[in-house]
Amino acid sequence: MSLEAGILVVIVLAFAWSIGAHYTGACMGMAYGSRSIKLWPALGLMAVLALAGAAVASHRVESTVGLHIVDARHVTVVAALVIVVAAFLLTTIYTARKIPTSTIQILVFCVVGMALGAGIAVHWLTLLKLAVIWVMAPPVAFGLGYLFTHGLDRIVGFKPGDNTRQTRVLRTLSTILVVVGAGASFTMGANDVSNATGVFIMTHLFSVWTAGVIGGIGLLIGVLTWGKPLLQKVAFDIVHVDLSMASAAQLVQALVVLLAVSFGFFTSMNQALVGAMTGAGVARGTGAIEWKAISNIIKGWMIAPVSGIVIAFLLAKLAGVWFAL
Repeated sequence: MSLEAGILVVIVLAFAWSIGAHYTGACMGMAYGSRSIKLWPALGLMAVLALAGAAVASHRVESTVGLHIVDARHVTVVAALVIVVAAFLLTTIYTARKIPTSTIQILVFCVVGMALGAGIAVHWLTLLKLAVIWVMAPPVAFGLGYLFTHGLDRIVGFKPGDNTRQTRVLRTLSTILVVVGAGASFTMGANDVSNATGVFIMTHLFSVWTAGVIGGIGLLIGVLTWGKPLLQKVAFDIVHVDLSMASAAQLVQALVVLLAVSFGFFTSMNQALVGAMTGAGVARGTGAIEWKAISNIIKGWMIAPVSGIVIAFLLAKLAGVWFAL
């Protein structure tokens, strides 16, 4: 293994670590925010299932990211380094600022920025299809979050300030939340590990199986070592949830992401969850929503793609100059 390849493996692990930390809120935020599960059991359960998802169910997504966004025949190890360095930097900044964004969008636009800087062909039709899914997902999740919350209210018999009629279903809703959160954790491993390890497929450095395991280990470590801040951000700082709202939001997130995956695309778990949480908050009354937090998150969604292209483009140009010397 060359020095450049060894550096790439180290940075990919670091990026997977950052992704694991970044998605704790999207996967277990509702279960933890509703106090259906405690902090460390939530993080431990998520870590194990994220590793499992990455190891056994990420292969098709790995191939998509590695082979179908740009012309992978011309992606060198140095070009792959540009992608993961740029994406890792941006994801870590957003995680440090406790702003849920889309690592998928960061990664894809870093790939595009690298390709533009290095003169590699971009598959624009694939990007157009992804962009349509990304634009549609949050408002669809918002509408479903609103409808699901009202539907669960009817089932549970919710009345603000009166939990008497909910007593018999509290345990059931709590269990559903934990199960759905566990499923989301497995899905995140399968869906998002390729953000870090797709470059292994681009460069033919590892098989999809090995890439998934390496990335899954990084996810696990990230969840356990740095997952708490964003878990708490999503659980407590965006919308003040009760069990009906939390169940609706987490179920909608799973539905939206699985719907996208069923058509061969991948979308942001964070954006689907935030959209669903906002819809649930509106169903309960706008006083349940922290609009300042929502505003900051939307700004992050808009800035992330642009910053990904710019940083990766500049790094690709710098790398080209460096290796030409």
